[in-house]
Amino acid sequence: MPTLDDILLAGLIVGGHRPWRRSIVGADVWKFVTQQLAEGKWTLLGFWGEAAAVHMALLDEQRNQVGVVTLECPGGRFPSVAAGHPPAARLERSIRDLFGLIPENAPDDRPWLSHGRWPDQPGNADVADAGIPGGYRFLPVTGEGLHQVAVGPIHAGIIEPGHFRFTANGEAVVRLEERLGYVHKGIESLMAGADLAKAVKLAGRTSGDSTVAYALSFSRAAEAALGLDIPGRAIWLRALMAELERIANHLGDIGAICNDAAFALMLAHCGVLRELVLRAADRCFGHRLMRDCIVPGGVTAELDADGVRELQELVAEIRARFPKLVELYDNTASLQDRTVGTGKLSLELARQHGCGGYIGRASGREFDARFQLPYEPYDRLQAQLRTHVDGDVNARVWIRIWEVQQSLSFIEQILGQMPQGPISSSFESEGEAGREGMAIVEGFRGDILVWLRLTAEGRVDRCHLRDPSWFQWPLLEAAIEGNIIADFPLCNKSFNCSYSGHDL
Repeated sequence: MPTLDDILLAGLIVGGHRPWRRSIVGADVWKFVTQQLAEGKWTLLGFWGEAAAVHMALLDEQRNQVGVVTLECPGGRFPSVAAGHPPAARLERSIRDLFGLIPENAPDDRPWLSHGRWPDQPGNADVADAGIPGGYRFLPVTGEGLHQVAVGPIHAGIIEPGHFRFTANGEAVVRLEERLGYVHKGIESLMAGADLAKAVKLAGRTSGDSTVAYALSFSRAAEAALGLDIPGRAIWLRALMAELERIANHLGDIGAICNDAAFALMLAHCGVLRELVLRAADRCFGHRLMRDCIVPGGVTAELDADGVRELQELVAEIRARFPKLVELYDNTASLQDRTVGTGKLSLELARQHGCGGYIGRASGREFDARFQLPYEPYDRLQAQLRTHVDGDVNARVWIRIWEVQQSLSFIEQILGQMPQGPISSSFESEGEAGREGMAIVEGFRGDILVWLRLTAEGRVDRCHLRDPSWFQWPLLEAAIEGNIIADFPLCNKSFNCSYSGHDL
């Protein structure tokens, strides 16, 4: 059986694509790759398009091999991937929305990101009424005693917009279908023609709670395209920021999940700890979310001796207070009654969708880009990848708890090992046209992929950003099935998928 590397080498290798190979293949190979995905032999990392081509990023988890296959489609059509591999469906629908490329024999021809309000966009002429109430065709559900409940896109809380269409039998959910795309900002279009300084700022605004992870992934992709090495101290500072971002988000999520189970005390205490992290980040790096601190070539903010002491005190404070909150969570029977056994996601579905982050690991999928596809400095840090087998809300809480503890250890290790020296390197972005780079970085939700092509002037020719939520949102539909409608907020928060990162 050919390996992923065999398939890549059999095609036309694209020069200047780093650090993994990209190969232009024919339709037969494209269909073979789809079959491999359908059989669970490879994992889909990303699927995107441009004017006359489509690309798939693939992972062979057994060999830790990564590669990109490209199918040119001058006729504007390509063999559907979703026809054999359902996790590709929404990405495939978005390719049609954004570029007008038609997937042949696709199982779902409905728009995804488009709501029928882009008259000048390709592929939208036949969905011009999609933005009108009733214009979008939700999937039919038949049976005795069923009713529908429509939630969103405007919600009661201060959260992003998304529509959830429940079909229920009494209180039990028979089917949930999502409708997203309301937060589409055109990030990738805005990047086209931008210089790296502007583009990295746009990347950092794809999903605000992951601004560090997105800026890091974009910067690593740009540095790969340029063949640029950055100073050692910058590498460690980037990891420090990424772990602070991870802790802040996990603390916020743990409290919010408990609040959705009517246990507001955990929300208050976790909120206090999250605020301590954000204030420390502000004092150390000049911004609570550390936005615009990571750029191609390094970082823009230095950590002085006072900052080191600040972070050491922060770690000590969380270590002193967090275990008591964990004990409170674990020993509150009414809280456990709501989280244990609720919203279960199977390992089989997590693997099929390549679901990363705490959602995948809570269902037993052993994947973390920091360890499976290691990048500096994580290859030099002591770490333990922990998973859970239950796949329920409780398991997703525990993965977050363990990752907070792991990130505290990482911060201590980083502060103890971080070298001295410059924090950025100068570089010349102009050069040969068509230089390409790709990066996969572990954000707090899971793996973020950025693929980039540069012009001869060093500007962005094409950039694709893939949020982990693309492969997580569909699984929320599966996890809620059979649960009661009242448990949806709990399940939804335990997933905490990004609307903005998904909608681009």
